[in-house]
Amino acid sequence: MSGNPAIVVTLADEAATIRLGEDLALALRQGDCLALSGDLGAGKSTFARALLRAMADEDALEVPSPTFTLVQNYELRIPVAHLDLYRLGDPSELDELGLDETLATGIALVEWPEMAWDFLPPHRLTMRLEHNGAGRTASISGPAPALERIRRSLSIRAMLTQWGYPEARRRYLTGDASVRAYETVAPSEGGSLILMNWPRQPDGPPVHDGKPYPKVVHLAEDAYPFVAISRYLRELSLAAPEVLRVDYDQGILLIEDLGQEGVLDEKGRPIPDRYRESVVCLAYLHGHPPRQDLPVDGRVHHVPDFDPMAMKIEARLLLDWHLPWKRGTDPTEEERQAYLAVWDDLIAELAPAERNLLLRDFHSPNIIWRAHESGVRRVGIIDFQDAMIGPTAYDLASIVQDARVDVSPALAEQMMRDYFALRRSLGSFNEAAFLKAFAIMSAQRNCKLAGLWVRLMKRDGKPGYMQHMPRTLAHLAQALKHEALAPLRHWCLETGIELPES
Repeated sequence: MSGNPAIVVTLADEAATIRLGEDLALALRQGDCLALSGDLGAGKSTFARALLRAMADEDALEVPSPTFTLVQNYELRIPVAHLDLYRLGDPSELDELGLDETLATGIALVEWPEMAWDFLPPHRLTMRLEHNGAGRTASISGPAPALERIRRSLSIRAMLTQWGYPEARRRYLTGDASVRAYETVAPSEGGSLILMNWPRQPDGPPVHDGKPYPKVVHLAEDAYPFVAISRYLRELSLAAPEVLRVDYDQGILLIEDLGQEGVLDEKGRPIPDRYRESVVCLAYLHGHPPRQDLPVDGRVHHVPDFDPMAMKIEARLLLDWHLPWKRGTDPTEEERQAYLAVWDDLIAELAPAERNLLLRDFHSPNIIWRAHESGVRRVGIIDFQDAMIGPTAYDLASIVQDARVDVSPALAEQMMRDYFALRRSLGSFNEAAFLKAFAIMSAQRNCKLAGLWVRLMKRDGKPGYMQHMPRTLAHLAQALKHEALAPLRHWCLETGIELPES
């Protein structure tokens, strides 16, 4: 750890100590052990209480001292064990407190670690609090990856201060399958904003023509596309969040909070009226001719085409990840070439399909319900930074066949009827051609997702997404019923891709 410079933070008063606890609550991850060292009255309990309350998002959370119990467990967003070793009889007793079990699933916060230094994990974080005049100084040392997370959180605090929100209350909102994470930010004067934390990432290994996967499939790598698309959607009177502040270099954005109400009920089921209104929103968007070059802060964002190579590389995730996971063996070269040839033909079938702006992930996690608004503005749209120009059927397939929740056949059929009726009312609309494109885009999207869920589990350590696999395969089976998809249906049968009866 000597090669990792410590982080030193000057804390002017108790409020600053509390803010530090809140900031670290956003930086700690499963497996982290944070040892809190310092004299009596140095602020360890104040810091620990602030961190736990921020993790719980409950300002009134009871945080008793674990001095006599030695450990206090909290079932929070990430489970936390708060240990106080001051009364530890012998360092070996630490095993009885279940520290290893805690770190397997959560976080350990350890006060008075001096009582058992040699029994704590060697790759722990250590924070020493010391008196400094009327305030304190916090020195944080530990492994480089954990320190980098903490530096990132402190950089966000510094940016909020620069933007005029030095005392804003920060709370974890959500993460997603990408590197982005989101926070709610409550300014001291009231209200709520959303902070998007989008650090730049190094390029991964090449997958085609020397380019990594994100570049081939046109995933946004900085905030310019998000800002450009947001402004474009707002010009069309759609409810995209206004970008209030942005630091493109650091990848930190402060945006309008469209609300926290979604399109699912308390049991996680689709609310039919809200799904139907989402389809109205799509039809409205598709009724406007697309613009591909969007000005944004001194440059132009060229919305990329959903080109054949991007479609094929995404569909290849089924080949590269799903098939080996399901069958236990890699595809043969013959199977691989046959699959790619099928997709070459299917993508060629899309050449005459109508094209417009694809939001790309238009489904329940990315739709906000705004009951106080009217018309299409009741549907709040987020997570559109990867938007492309491509077959309009893609986004309709994304919401009708929601990857995260079961949409009943009756509701799905009603949504399709709603969309077709609205498109006909806006001008000429080729229903048969659209249905063919819908089937191909549905198959493409679900082949991608069937591989993506496995990749998230195996490569990225995010097994929770595998719960969506049965639904994804059911959607793929539904798409394969279209006559244009017969070659792909045959390939799946030949290679052992198990699809449910539908």
